[in-house]
Amino acid sequence: MAVKIRLKRIGAKKAPFYRVVVADSRYPRDGRFIEEIGTYNPLTEPAQIHIEEERALYWLQTGAQPSDSARNLLSKLGIMKQMHERRQGK
Repeated sequence: MAVKIRLKRIGAKKAPFYRVVVADSRYPRDGRFIEEIGTYNPLTEPAQIHIEEERALYWLQTGAQPSDSARNLLSKLGIMKQMHERRQGK
């Protein structure tokens, strides 16, 4: 089973709001998911990003692959850097 960390859109038309979820890659974008690990609101200034750091690191360590947009959000919060440091053993 290929697991991905990606965004699930739940906002209204022209008012996007996203949940950051862990889902099987075969499921549709707004379909079933395994776990919700955060939210992203691009309309606020600055954009609000809330991701549970420990859960994100857990899923990354177990092999979940982030989508491009999810990878950008994780990088902004420094979670991808922590993941690389853990892999290096620092």
